[in-house]
Amino acid sequence: QLVESGGGLVQAGGSLRLSCTAPGHTLSAYAMGWFRQAPGKEREFVTAINWTGGTTTYADSVKGRFTSSRDNANNTMYLQMNSLKPEDTAVYYCARGRGRLITSRLDDYDFWGQGTQVTVSS
Repeated sequence: QLVESGGGLVQAGGSLRLSCTAPGHTLSAYAMGWFRQAPGKEREFVTAINWTGGTTTYADSVKGRFTSSRDNANNTMYLQMNSLKPEDTAVYYCARGRGRLITSRLDDYDFWGQGTQVTVSS
């Protein structure tokens, strides 16, 4: 199971950094992704990063504000979130892809964390 951390309550315009680790499991050979789910809404794609960390892709809603990265030596993935908006409020999930290449499709991820709550106040 993946473990997310770093969520919390922040004012609009603020920043948070989420982390994702996988105790006992290797992440370095897989693409990784971040998804989020707001109350009453479906889980949506946020960002994905390929297995080397050299390629990333972002949802239009977070492009230019969020940055994903990974440290394969420490088996950890990060999501730096800047200029947060109230509409970013959601539970954020990290996920491990089935392969090495980035993808925005939920079905292409087979290993998920429990999620961490991010709340942005106006």
